[in-house]
Amino acid sequence: MRQGSGGQAVIRFRAVGVSLLLAHLLLVGWLTLRPLDVPWMTAANLQPFAGIKADLSLGPATAARRIGKELLLLAPLGVLLPIAGGRLFVSPWASLTRTVAAGALISLAIELGQTGVPGQVVDVDSLILNTVGVALAHVLVVPAWRARLRRRKQRRIRVLPATGTTGTTGTTGHEAPQGSTPTISRVGIAP
Repeated sequence: MRQGSGGQAVIRFRAVGVSLLLAHLLLVGWLTLRPLDVPWMTAANLQPFAGIKADLSLGPATAARRIGKELLLLAPLGVLLPIAGGRLFVSPWASLTRTVAAGALISLAIELGQTGVPGQVVDVDSLILNTVGVALAHVLVVPAWRARLRRRKQRRIRVLPATGTTGTTGTTGHEAPQGSTPTISRVGIAP
């Protein structure tokens, strides 16, 4: 199967996405799983929304900072996971579901990893806010980005037949149709 310039661009694009995804995960791991030297620690929060309510009671500026930090921590995954996946033609709902599920599992892994790290406290609200951040980033960026790339691909496909170029490869890895399959008239059909 031939790889056209479009196929190579998709492979490079996915490679960049995977590299950025790994870099982001390493940064998040370093920020959330390193031991902290603190004089005291709060108890683990296993009651949903209790930490958010406590943050809101501290005033709007402090609440915005604390909640925003948790929303933004894994938000880039909402964009980086679809880029690393490399799918251009996919259901928006399926993409959102896959991305949010992966973001929630990564956040859960971080929270579970924090159980054995000195100075880090497990907080179920972090899991909730991290997952919401992934979902918001995905909804705000990915559908528009995919629509733009699909329009660009459609323009390129329309231009190629006029120039006489054949055999383009799409993001799905299948070659574009080249015409009907040749038939051999002297071969009979089996009984």
